[in-house]
Amino acid sequence: MSIEINAVIRDLKGTGASRRLRRAGTVPGVIYGGGKEALSLEINYKELFLQFRHEAFHASVLTLILGGKKENVLLRDFQMHPVRNTIQHIDFQRVSATEKIHVKVPFHFVNGDVAPGVKTGGGIVAHVLTEADVSCLAKDLPEFIEVDLGALEIGQSVHLSQIKLPKGVSFVQLAHSNDAAVASIAKTRGGVSEAADEATPEATPEA
Repeated sequence: MSIEINAVIRDLKGTGASRRLRRAGTVPGVIYGGGKEALSLEINYKELFLQFRHEAFHASVLTLILGGKKENVLLRDFQMHPVRNTIQHIDFQRVSATEKIHVKVPFHFVNGDVAPGVKTGGGIVAHVLTEADVSCLAKDLPEFIEVDLGALEIGQSVHLSQIKLPKGVSFVQLAHSNDAAVASIAKTRGGVSEAADEATPEATPEA
């Protein structure tokens, strides 16, 4: 999935200028890195939000179009309004085609419903991690990493070292000898996962 963002150079800076930009329907931002100077940007809010809501926007190499020129960038930070949940500011980092990047990539879990520990053992899938930091060249960055739970029995877990990664991609945690569990099949106790936190008497179950 190729995602392009149109931006223009932002001349006015400061808190007051940023507020005026937001009222005018644009989002202030910045692009930095790649051995070049940092530049202040402004981006049309509606166009940005249409892309921002996609999972791939947060874990893919994006194409930023600035002054008619295209640059490969990563989303590095953003601020949301605490009440309206609108994008207040956004940061992009330039990426090199020859240098490895570190990016958090989401997991997509499959076959949990047919895992023996669920189908015949009466357990439930417990997601320990929902994403992990990977290292790779920009061209090799996956939008997501698939985790197959189809062989898990009750009490078993799948760890980072057991997940098949695309060529050229590695987990940063494994490089630091941290073979973390990603998901497991948990036993249930009265219909509640033993891996789940015990609810308080006042708490109500989620729908």
